[in-house]
Amino acid sequence: MDTAVSVIGLGAMGTALAGAFLAAGHPTTVWNRTRAKALPLVGKGAVEAASPGAAAGASPLVVVCLSTYGVVREVLEPCAAALPGRTLVNLASGSPVHAREAAGLARERGLDYLDGAVLTTPSGVGRPDALLLYGGPRPAFDAHRDVLAALGDPVYLGDDPALAAVHDAALLGLLWSTLTGWLHGVALTGADGPGGGVPATAYTAVAGRWMATVGRLMEAHARQIDAGEYPAEEFPLDLHLRLMGLLAHAGELRGVESGLPEVFLGLAGRAVADGHGVDGFARLIEYVRGPAGP
Repeated sequence: MDTAVSVIGLGAMGTALAGAFLAAGHPTTVWNRTRAKALPLVGKGAVEAASPGAAAGASPLVVVCLSTYGVVREVLEPCAAALPGRTLVNLASGSPVHAREAAGLARERGLDYLDGAVLTTPSGVGRPDALLLYGGPRPAFDAHRDVLAALGDPVYLGDDPALAAVHDAALLGLLWSTLTGWLHGVALTGADGPGGGVPATAYTAVAGRWMATVGRLMEAHARQIDAGEYPAEEFPLDLHLRLMGLLAHAGELRGVESGLPEVFLGLAGRAVADGHGVDGFARLIEYVRGPAGP
């Protein structure tokens, strides 16, 4: 039989999670403070629990999708007696400190605990390429990996429950910096005005092909960072700095004001001024990290 799952918290994301479990054939119990949000899922075959404790007691795997760790604790504390022996997957948003505190409380109450992050929108839940990250005891993840795969691609990061929160913040930073860079490019290529600029869709088609090269550069630079060595090979920092200056000049001519060229020039300029112009781009990790180091 398919593993039963309980989902506590039926906002947009929680509703999508429960729907994905149902679509995959898992008996699904749901609970939400506002009962009306459970009704569409009940219509699809879910069982509505009368309380969080009843929901937690109904399944070996309990997925919590509430707004904050504080709300998770507020909802689950009164039903702590129903939790021992179960695996709790917490998908609330918070910091690594919150994740470790929650994991400690779970251990005290006899729970297996996984802290997770959903890296997609509600409409993307259930797609094979939707990325969901998990940190916590490996046996707990392995025991439920196939069930969690109903939500998307389950990626195990390690025993530390804080790893999902750390990766979540880092990957959101990558998302926003990438999208802002893309917007800068859209503005730059389309700044000549109606009839003279490049449509955003046309620029994006070229940018999408360019991202494959960017991905290869990231992989190469990652190996250098892990080794602590930054050979320039064909693209030294002083050349990067020169081209960054051209990017800034192009933005000035076209009135583009994202602030990105100034960030690039600041980091690379400091490194070149410190004598690292012949090194590769990965040298900048030492300036991004700051004086505290890794």
